[in-house]
Amino acid sequence: MKITFYGHATYGIELGGKNLLFDPFISPNEKAGDIDINSIPADYILITHGHQDHVADVEAIARRTGATLISNFEIISWFANKGIEKGHPMNHGGKWNFDFGSVKYVNAVHSSTLPDGSPGGNPGGFIIESAEGNFYYSGDTALHYDMKLLGEYHNLDFAFLCMGDNFTMGVDDALIAANFVGVDRVFGMHYDTFGYIVINHDVAKAKFQKAGKTLHLLDIGESTKL
Repeated sequence: MKITFYGHATYGIELGGKNLLFDPFISPNEKAGDIDINSIPADYILITHGHQDHVADVEAIARRTGATLISNFEIISWFANKGIEKGHPMNHGGKWNFDFGSVKYVNAVHSSTLPDGSPGGNPGGFIIESAEGNFYYSGDTALHYDMKLLGEYHNLDFAFLCMGDNFTMGVDDALIAANFVGVDRVFGMHYDTFGYIVINHDVAKAKFQKAGKTLHLLDIGESTKL
């Protein structure tokens, strides 16, 4: 499994011979100025909620790659009205088997409005289970006790957790979330992009290390393999 960070909350994952892209927000992100969205591969684009900083590049990448969108019903319908009809709608608690593994759409505590003001449905996160490993992608969320259920009923290897604070969990709550979902390896997201969500990397990593966990804060464009 290859994991690439494209900034903010955008990760690309090579899994089961397919390329998964999560919440593509790249071209408006000044910190990701060296990333060419036309070079990013995508067989599936997974969208947690409708905010601009999670959907900005969905349309461009989907039209170029022909990727299948995976999100809630409202977001899939919104993109279908734009002519992007290759989509798989889901809702909370639902699970579907794809050719790379399974996807379950799970709860997130946040808001969700699409860029034109249309309602984006309820925000969510994803549980991905595959032959190469299982992980949780939290999307934007507050810490919530439902996360504990994910740890009790899913055998997760690692998690992608938001930790920029102000709009989502901060570092301390992300560490609690890691305990709830039962993982010792975490990839951070939704931090540093704006002034409201800048974190101290050394302090964050030290807190996770003290708890016996590893926090990955990848540079934009950096890849790692698991």
